[in-house]
Amino acid sequence: MEEWDPFQVGKKAYELEITDVISELHRLDHPADLAKRIREIYEHSHEMWIPIENCMQISYKLIAIKYEAKCIV
Repeated sequence: MEEWDPFQVGKKAYELEITDVISELHRLDHPADLAKRIREIYEHSHEMWIPIENCMQISYKLIAIKYEAKCIV
C-alpha cells in the first residue's frame, strides 16, 4: 500500500487511507468489494476521482497477500 500513489502526491500522503484500507481488508474477502471501499476512502480524503480499475489492481494484490498469510498460519 505504501508504494501505491494514485494521485501522484507523494507516497507519504496516504497514511490515514492505508490504515482505513487495512481495516477494510480484515473485514472484506471479495476484491470488488474491497476495491469499492478503497475508491471511497481515497476519493473522500483527496476529493479526486480515481478509476475503479486502479483500485481493483491493488485490491487483488491485497486479497492475495491476505489469503497467503492465512495459509501460512
